[in-house]
Amino acid sequence: MSNAESALQSDLPADANPAGRRIDSDQSIPETGGILTVDLAAVVSNWQDLGRRATPSECAAVIKADGYGCGIEPVAHALTVAGCRTFFVADLAEARRVRAVASEAAIYVLNGLLPGTTHSFANIRARPVIGSMVELAEWDAFCLANHWRGGAALHVDTGMNRLGITFDEASALAPRLRAENHEITLLMSHFACAEQPDHPLNEHQMKLFREVRLLYRGIPASLANSSGIFLGNAAHCDMVRPGAALFGVNPTPGYRNPMRPVIGLHARVVQVRTVPKGETVGYNATWTARHPSRIAIVAVGYADGYPRAASATDAAPGAETIIGGVRCPLAGRVSMDLLAIDVTALPNPVRRGDLVTLIGAEFGVDALAAAAGTIGYEILTSLGRRYLRAYRQ
Repeated sequence: MSNAESALQSDLPADANPAGRRIDSDQSIPETGGILTVDLAAVVSNWQDLGRRATPSECAAVIKADGYGCGIEPVAHALTVAGCRTFFVADLAEARRVRAVASEAAIYVLNGLLPGTTHSFANIRARPVIGSMVELAEWDAFCLANHWRGGAALHVDTGMNRLGITFDEASALAPRLRAENHEITLLMSHFACAEQPDHPLNEHQMKLFREVRLLYRGIPASLANSSGIFLGNAAHCDMVRPGAALFGVNPTPGYRNPMRPVIGLHARVVQVRTVPKGETVGYNATWTARHPSRIAIVAVGYADGYPRAASATDAAPGAETIIGGVRCPLAGRVSMDLLAIDVTALPNPVRRGDLVTLIGAEFGVDALAAAAGTIGYEILTSLGRRYLRAYRQ
């Protein structure tokens, strides 16, 4: 077993994967080119830290997109055990998966009420986030006909211009909602620029949402996402809704990341080769060896969610990897199933079967995102299904 593999093994518990099988060198690991480790304790710690920052507001958890690529069921279960009472997901299919492991939680579906889905919401006790007057009419009709009192959120658009009823619609609707029992359990909106604390739209949205809240007294309200929590008490309302920050993405770009890292991504070396000076590596011959080079080929590519945009060319460096504590750059294009790493500068030889860190403490999600010209959200939610997934409790 290599030094890199030994280091990873020592970092993984005996029950490190969902099937409960120990990962060892002659069973699980050789069957997959990549290993994705998810630290559930770090997810819980991040949720608790964000909750402390927003006290006394309730801290919910947004775990859409398969728990930001980390697995919606294990994430929901860990947060439920830790005391999380409210979850937000994108659609009914995700709500159903959360309900299977969080029997008593409130589950809000952010994408709203698709036509003909009212009974499905009731069957799993999920709450639609109503974002239009048409949705509200359909939901009201269902609740009236079936005496359903399962609750729903009302989304008011304050500047995102994506989902939600308008401020004028909210103003006109308020007297009717006060006079009738519509079972609206949450009033919400969504920041457009919270990761930019000085953006004038933040203050505009908070001011507009304060006015909306005055029209809906007595109904809990929520505005802040992950970055919104760091805008201060005025953004917290009754509930905050962190998402990506739970999984280690920096909610305060430009400043030190206050969140614990959650994922590690490791890949197997399948071949090490020598490339003479002047020869090229990979598709389109975009990377040329400036001197005799040692190139390690690892079994992860864009089919696994590793971004092709992180490729290296002669004109621009790409992403970095970590081998034996040393940063090693990519060489050439990222392929569908493989990528090449320049390991020439390593003091010790890399061997077939060694493990390379593609995402870890030294080169995190946000660093890979920056190298690919994207955001940590996209990196997380693109994580492929071919990895062996190892969960640390």
